Amino acid sequence: METFFYIIIFIIGNLFGSFYTLAVYRIPKRQDIIHTHSYCPNCNHKLGLFDLFPIFSYIFLGGKCRYCKEKIRPRYLILEVLSGILFVVIALFMGLNLENLNYMKVAQYCFTVLYLTYVILICGIDKENRKIDKYVNVYGIAISIMYMLYLYIVENANIYRYGIYLVLYILILTFDTITLKRFARSTYTNGILLMLVTMIVFTNEFITLSAIIFTLLAMAIYILIYKLKNKINKNKKTDRQISNEISIGFYLGVANILVFILALIYDYYVI
Repeated sequence: METFFYIIIFIIGNLFGSFYTLAVYRIPKRQDIIHTHSYCPNCNHKLGLFDLFPIFSYIFLGGKCRYCKEKIRPRYLILEVLSGILFVVIALFMGLNLENLNYMKVAQYCFTVLYLTYVILICGIDKENRKIDKYVNVYGIAISIMYMLYLYIVENANIYRYGIYLVLYILILTFDTITLKRFARSTYTNGILLMLVTMIVFTNEFITLSAIIFTLLAMAIYILIYKLKNKINKNKKTDRQISNEISIGFYLGVANILVFILALIYDYYVI
């Protein structure tokens, strides 16, 4: 029964992975992600039922669109598989199983899934467009407030600690609104700051700080490699230009998920 339980979670993860690929493509284009039928981005043909099964459809169609025969990017398959694995790993090391299933564990897992959805959407959109999407950040703030209320009402958490995060949200959003009115655009930095507050709410200060450190290391390695390529190819990009091309939200989100999983594994085996 336990194996069947985790297979169900893996399938749910696959479905979420399929949704992530759709949302990452549509959200920056401001297309509907709920009601509009799935379609091929190359020929715009609506996909049939047998085109929409995560993993299996990709394999059975040979990685090509059934209608225009255009190759489907492997990242769709990879994200669906990784999402399924991620959902199972988190369920396993959160101690979610049939023997000790209770509403608190289920609620914690559901909030984690909502948070993972936020991080993955931020990562995917930032990787593709180098943009922290404001609507995804609004979603992150909304689930953060819901989570803080849950912790305060159900688990009797310290409300003052979370009050600080609410104040930070308000300050950053106020500054972002002023920036938007003055320059007619939201800034990338403000988006990252909102992302960091959401990360702290869900994964605590230590995990977020660790993610920041790993992100800075990844950025330093990226800049070093880029500068070496510049010397070889005799390009003249400055350090600032190179830094402005780095998808910070992507690296930060990936680092946060990895550190969070490591923390879960540590708690599972040591505490």
